[in-house]
Amino acid sequence: MGDELNRGLEGISVAETKLSYIDGEEGELVIGGFPLAELAGNASYEESVFLLLNDRLPTESELDEFRSDLAARREVTDEVRAVLRRAADEEKPPMDALRMGVATATLGADEHSNREAVKRVVAVHPAIVATYWRYRQGDEPVAPREDLGHAANYLYMLNGEVPTDAAVRGLETYLNTVIDHGLNASTFTARVVVSTESDVVSAATAAVGTLKGPLHGGAPGPVLDMLREVADSGAPREYVQEKLDAGERLMGFGHRVYRVRDPRAAVLSTAAESFYGESGDADFFDTVQEFEDVAVEMLADHKPGRRLETNVEFYTAALLHGVGIPKDLFTTTFAVARVGGWMAHCLEQLADNRIIRPRSQYVGEKGRTWTPVGER
Repeated sequence: MGDELNRGLEGISVAETKLSYIDGEEGELVIGGFPLAELAGNASYEESVFLLLNDRLPTESELDEFRSDLAARREVTDEVRAVLRRAADEEKPPMDALRMGVATATLGADEHSNREAVKRVVAVHPAIVATYWRYRQGDEPVAPREDLGHAANYLYMLNGEVPTDAAVRGLETYLNTVIDHGLNASTFTARVVVSTESDVVSAATAAVGTLKGPLHGGAPGPVLDMLREVADSGAPREYVQEKLDAGERLMGFGHRVYRVRDPRAAVLSTAAESFYGESGDADFFDTVQEFEDVAVEMLADHKPGRRLETNVEFYTAALLHGVGIPKDLFTTTFAVARVGGWMAHCLEQLADNRIIRPRSQYVGEKGRTWTPVGER
């Protein structure tokens, strides 16, 4: 076993977890013991985070206290705002700005334990993203409001307007849906960092850097571009055929883990249908659903034997666009959601810690002899 090579740690289990369970063959995702569909559409994001941190749902009084704890930790310091303004002025990508902001999360915060630091990291993510984005648009930041929930406050800080209930519910469902998903690259990175007994802010910073990579969190933006193009043309079949003929990947379909329709796509599809039904822009969502049907059918014909079903990015794009998240902030909003899972994994790792230290296989030369520089 020691000599077996598993590239990318494929198929290797390195931790026990109570946080999420994935069955890619059956399309099942369980978060903290709850089927995804039951949790995502009912819980507030604060309830989901509490669940992952404590392995149970909070009582009403515990939820009120937890919400207050998070709300009190949202504000960023003047020094952090200065960094975010500089990032915006230099047009740094949003994920770069988030990385810079998270790395400074402990400025102005007096957190004495990992659990307190976890609350700070979760609470400050939306404030960092929104502050940067306001600067990027040439506007001053909007101060957070402690009377608004986590999702509502994020939308409020982005545009200065109290969001509709439909928008909050749509965003909250998204945040719950993607809060955790096994040992994905960013979550594994966070666990590796804290396995050295480093701090959770360092773990979150490293996880953000991992999520920045386009192979992990960058697909919903291109999906939205695709959906807009199809909506404008009104020709989904022609669009898919053109992509297939060109040998190009169809964004929003296929997944590394799932061999059936991504269960997160099912939850977000329902949430998006509800939102668009209330917002009055049902025509766009009708196009989205038609495109999914056409694409799945044509992909099955084009690649028989391969299950290229709809993945989470497809309906993420439709839902986040609908509730008012700018396309450039799709990946940072993913981080706003996933940070709850990152932090829960950090505490889980530390509770029964062993430093994560896999092996590599040496394939280089041996037996070389040294030659002085003047004789080379």
